Amino acid sequence: MKSLLATLLLLLAAPSLFAQGAPPQGAANNPYAMEYYYKVQWGHQQEFLNLFLKNHYPLLQERIKSGDFLSVKIETPANHMTEDSRWDYRVTITFKNSTVATTANPAEEETMKRLFPNQTAYQQEEKRRFEILLAHWDIPVTDITPAKK
Repeated sequence: MKSLLATLLLLLAAPSLFAQGAPPQGAANNPYAMEYYYKVQWGHQQEFLNLFLKNHYPLLQERIKSGDFLSVKIETPANHMTEDSRWDYRVTITFKNSTVATTANPAEEETMKRLFPNQTAYQQEEKRRFEILLAHWDIPVTDITPAKK
């Protein structure tokens, strides 16, 4: 009897469980947005930002020039948060479409070598940027703002 009741409750709850979460981002050829969050070791935020702007941001700008990215926005929170929910930087990239967002860039290595001819220094600085990084997570986002009537 208990297992029958548990099964019945699960069946009743199942539709609401599957309804959770963000809606899909839309058609395959529409813009696709992704937020990248960075949490840095306390006291190293400026060092991380300097390295990011020097070594990673130029690569993002190249993707805008190529048309793969529609925009790149870098933000930091205005107020502090609790340590467990703290993030220091959010980079929002709007990709041309979901395929570009989920496929490796075949020109990335060539672009890195062109932009950073001193690959030894580049690799050392990128290693340092990741050494001071505590956490990093990516979240695809969907704009669900109702259209104006």
